[in-house]
Amino acid sequence: MEAPMELLRQSINPSFTMNAPDIMPLPSFPAFATDFKSRTMNPITTGTSVVALKFDGGVMMAADTLGSYGSLARFPNIERLLRVNDSTIIGASGDYADYQYLRDIIEQKVIDEACQDDGFGIKPKNLHCWLTRVMYNRRSKFNPLWNIYVVAGLQDGVPYLGYVDKIGTSFEAPQVVSGLGGYLALPLLRDAVEKKPKMNQQEARAAIGDAMRLLFYRDCQAFHKYHLGVITKDGAKIEGPFEVDVNWDLGYHIHGY
Repeated sequence: MEAPMELLRQSINPSFTMNAPDIMPLPSFPAFATDFKSRTMNPITTGTSVVALKFDGGVMMAADTLGSYGSLARFPNIERLLRVNDSTIIGASGDYADYQYLRDIIEQKVIDEACQDDGFGIKPKNLHCWLTRVMYNRRSKFNPLWNIYVVAGLQDGVPYLGYVDKIGTSFEAPQVVSGLGGYLALPLLRDAVEKKPKMNQQEARAAIGDAMRLLFYRDCQAFHKYHLGVITKDGAKIEGPFEVDVNWDLGYHIHGY
């Protein structure tokens, strides 16, 4: 069967179109685009708050082990703390895939530094500054990494604690909490530090435990297991997972629902 366009051409008297330009060119459609770009519009598997504070002689950080698929508690055993070297630990909130991507880059940077064997390594201030530039660069390309990072460590023997979010906003503070914990747990840590400015390691551990318990009570995407990172002059280590000591008897005292 002949195409309709060809039948239409044959029905026109040739004398009318002789030596005339083609008045019915065939439609020309552009080829399928292959240079399209994709963007992460919303994070998929996410982790909630990271809690960190300085104490006398070091820094302590905690993050729970839950990866939430939307509001589904899908992955209960993920780790969101990364020991970079003997003086630095980072924690991540937000999209876990974006964290894995950046974690691989950081681990390769550590290997490259070690291969140079020049006596220098990645320090917490350096890593915090680099993360700020990376996050702002990706945000400027309208393709952000959907994370908040907390960088903790010892810089020349002095405790260091920094924060950077997905658009490159960064700051340093004695206590840092990402995500919903910034509204719930940060006042608790500040109150503990006001009462005990020169907090030792055991007191810092207790304050972190109280903050993780509060988040488990109040944040629907928090979990009762968490990892704890500790950085002192003796090095950096990640411990756990630990379990939050909870008591649901307080639920009987809640009225009005």
